[in-house]
Amino acid sequence: MVAGNDNGVRAGGDELPREAAWWEPEGDQVHCLLCPQDCHIGPWRLGRCRVRRNLEGALRTVNYARITSAAMDPIEKKPLYHFRPGTQILSLGTFGCNLGCRFCQNFTISQGEPPTQELTPGQAVELAQDARSRGNIGIAYTYNEPIVWFEYVRDTAALARAAGLANVLVTNGLIREGPLEELLPLVDAMNVDIKAMDDEFYRSLCGISSGAQARRTVELAFGRCHVEITNLLVTDANDSEEDVRALVDWAASVSPDLPLHISRYRPSYKHTAPATPVDRLQRAVEIARAQLNFVYAGNVMLDGGSDTICPDCGATGVARRGYSVSSRLSGTGACGECGRALNVAL
Repeated sequence: MVAGNDNGVRAGGDELPREAAWWEPEGDQVHCLLCPQDCHIGPWRLGRCRVRRNLEGALRTVNYARITSAAMDPIEKKPLYHFRPGTQILSLGTFGCNLGCRFCQNFTISQGEPPTQELTPGQAVELAQDARSRGNIGIAYTYNEPIVWFEYVRDTAALARAAGLANVLVTNGLIREGPLEELLPLVDAMNVDIKAMDDEFYRSLCGISSGAQARRTVELAFGRCHVEITNLLVTDANDSEEDVRALVDWAASVSPDLPLHISRYRPSYKHTAPATPVDRLQRAVEIARAQLNFVYAGNVMLDGGSDTICPDCGATGVARRGYSVSSRLSGTGACGECGRALNVAL
């Protein structure tokens, strides 16, 4: 990394930033092959993510080992409700994103230029190991989009796996299949944000032509690591009953046991539509529960909206009040009453 220069421009003889993975030369341009944005980047220019730059004929990652955020979080905050419930995880973030969502809640790091500190992969794993005494189970790559941090996530996750730590991605899922296949063997769990089923939503509010690759990521990852999905209901944009039914139909085709978090939108960044009406969110949860076994309401307090209920006998497997968790699961993660598997990884 160029010392003291997060934009990755050579300064006073410093080394160039680390070469990125997944690109090809294209004359004086470079073609990034990491995500569906399909950036063709001219000399000295950045890709759409603002962290991959064409420097001296090579694509280089300017955010490797650069940390904007680090905290111990409940695993439920990711949100992951069926992966090691009630535990804590070291959460790390950098800057940059391959989207430009107008409603982004973390826009200061996804779209801005925040201050950073260096944390090498080895240091990150050491920090995670030191936190085991506080209940830490691993590392979550989160806060901004971890896909644009690909090289750091890959290298850190390999060391974490060797140390017996879990790796968690909180992602928009917009990654090409080649890089995803490289990363998946190192990932224990992911939450994928499925923003809408309608490509126009992605075009007008997120800055990409299609969200199809996010759904493909879920389809490829399910069964190979633990997967949950989130859908933020944005008022009058993706919150109609037709929108919800389309999402649920697809999710159920992956698996009726795929956990779905339906979250309430609140105005943020460049989007000023009013917060999602609570009755609209309640209706979305009701529609989803007709086909999916595990549906949760996020960013709002609804009675039973965050509890894991056995679809066979109706017993509460995991009760949640905020981030306070009470488990009534068996030792295998099944329902403690009837023994039905609840797609919970302990």
